[in-house]
Amino acid sequence: MRPDENISTTSGNTLLNKVPVGILGVGSYVPGVVVTNEDLGRHLDTSDEWIVSRTGIRERRFLPEGENTSDMCVAAALRALEDSGTGADEIDCVIVATFTFDQLLPSTALTVADRIGARGAVSLDMNQAACSGGLYGMWTAVHLLQNGHFRRVLVIGAEALSRITDPADRTTRVFFGDAAGAAVLGPVEEGSGVLSWSLGGTLSHAVEVPAGGAREPFGPEVVGTGRQFLQMDGPEVWRQVMTQIPPNLEETLKLAGRTADEIDHFVFHQANKNLVTGLMDVLGQPMDKAVTTIEEYGNTGAATIFTVLDRLRGDGRPRPGEHTVFAVIGAGFLWGSMCLRQQGSGV
Repeated sequence: MRPDENISTTSGNTLLNKVPVGILGVGSYVPGVVVTNEDLGRHLDTSDEWIVSRTGIRERRFLPEGENTSDMCVAAALRALEDSGTGADEIDCVIVATFTFDQLLPSTALTVADRIGARGAVSLDMNQAACSGGLYGMWTAVHLLQNGHFRRVLVIGAEALSRITDPADRTTRVFFGDAAGAAVLGPVEEGSGVLSWSLGGTLSHAVEVPAGGAREPFGPEVVGTGRQFLQMDGPEVWRQVMTQIPPNLEETLKLAGRTADEIDHFVFHQANKNLVTGLMDVLGQPMDKAVTTIEEYGNTGAATIFTVLDRLRGDGRPRPGEHTVFAVIGAGFLWGSMCLRQQGSGV
């Protein structure tokens, strides 16, 4: 059986929710170490021309020694709290989506909650949603906020992908960078916030980190095999994106009662600039509706949608009444999309 013949899906229209939920504030963080294509070309069989033509990436950020994923999470979280006007003590739940956590235990979400002062918050770790983690975290937050005891949920997506890509492997090293992004979600006015969503998945090993788990614990026998690093079948990723995302988006738009022409902003997972262009072509939409960050940051996994949203916010978008659609896909494969309407008085 081919992997994509065994697909699980779920979708919904959140206009039926008791509590309309939207994004109240966002923030992002990237390390200060800039790694250009020319830098990589000094020790890899690649060039700036090759990387740009195939990925659109010109540079990425790598965490310096001594800094970790949780440090980026804290920085992005504090910016999102400030943007939303929310105190850390008002956060009811902290969700952290990352598969490049500082260590297996203790909880990264709990570590971040403690460091920002959200000590009364429930802490949830979403460790294997990979590049879909940011959207899956927001989907979880929407459902948690239907409980009257929850008023503010902090969702963080972060990856230190420079730590799990093989420095000698051009098929992965050129694509990925390090970053974190965060969003505070909470109740918004009727008719605003998340309007609909659709999620799906199919089991595949086309993107994986083989060693380091219970099946193949990291040890001396792994050293030199490269199995502790991220491995990726690029053509299969491309096929899955172009096969799964368009119908997934169609379902989300249908449930929201919107067409692609009515969407003001498309926030895609920043896997590859050419993939973003391809998706916009399929949707029949102009590229100026799809802000990107991949040129400067590369693929930052669960952080990517937040880096794009933060860039939009810096330009004063989305404006009241505008619609934004998120769409992601990551290892698993797991994919999903979500449609939001900007409330009239702020995010």
